[in-house]
Amino acid sequence: MNGLLVLDKPQGATSHDCVYAVRRATGEKSVGHLGTLDPMATGVLPLLLGKYTRLAQFFGAAEKSYTGTIRFGWATDTYDADGEVAGERKSLGLGLEDLRGLATKFHGVMQQTPPVFSAKKLKGVPAYKLARAGRPVDVKPVQIEIVEFELTGLAEDVAEFKMTVSAGGYVRSVAHELGQMAGCGAHLASLRRTQAGVFGLEQAVTVEELRTLGVGGIAERMIPLRALLPEMPSVTVDAETAGRIRNGMAVNVPEYSNSARVKVFANATELIAIARRLAGTLVQPEIVVG
Repeated sequence: MNGLLVLDKPQGATSHDCVYAVRRATGEKSVGHLGTLDPMATGVLPLLLGKYTRLAQFFGAAEKSYTGTIRFGWATDTYDADGEVAGERKSLGLGLEDLRGLATKFHGVMQQTPPVFSAKKLKGVPAYKLARAGRPVDVKPVQIEIVEFELTGLAEDVAEFKMTVSAGGYVRSVAHELGQMAGCGAHLASLRRTQAGVFGLEQAVTVEELRTLGVGGIAERMIPLRALLPEMPSVTVDAETAGRIRNGMAVNVPEYSNSARVKVFANATELIAIARRLAGTLVQPEIVVG
């Protein structure tokens, strides 16, 4: 089974648990997710299946959108509700408008330090493995962009929010830093990813649906291949040109915009390659998938 499936990840499951669930439901061994979601989080988790797992390298820079809650009063070592209390518990002494004023600091391009309990790799080892082993974790700040961060409500010590952030941004770190600014500590209490690039919850299949849809039903819920990587134009080639592309040869394709890459189809639905433009309409296959 080849394609892209959007899963609505349930709370408590790891991203690998979701990969296993899709493998079991479809019988397809080659499955990979596009961006890890923490076990506590729910929501949009796109997965590539079959020969299209080779396309994963082209999906890395997508923005993500979330809704969730932040609990004020104490921080945790993981910056979320799954962690251990870190530091003294204090009461929240600020109102919603005060917190909104602080939240304006988290907007635009900035440097962010990922949590030490994260999948960020240090010399090939995930930071969380080093942290759990009690080893020093020197996580360097990275540049991210927060497109939107809005506190939408406050009930006692729990604030609701929505956020859109660039790839590589950690919502947990924002919650932790906001708690420091509020003077009482805070941690991420709940998180739901509503959008990952062009993929949203309206396209997602639940784990329960995986068990009932069957292989045919799952195939029908996959994202149409022409909708993948919308920043790349699509071209359809004849059988002779498709054969040359499959052999890794440079070819001329129909006119398209000045995009650096193009999706090449053998017919209406069969994606065979991602090609890079050499000059004019001459392209060179970069990844051959079919």
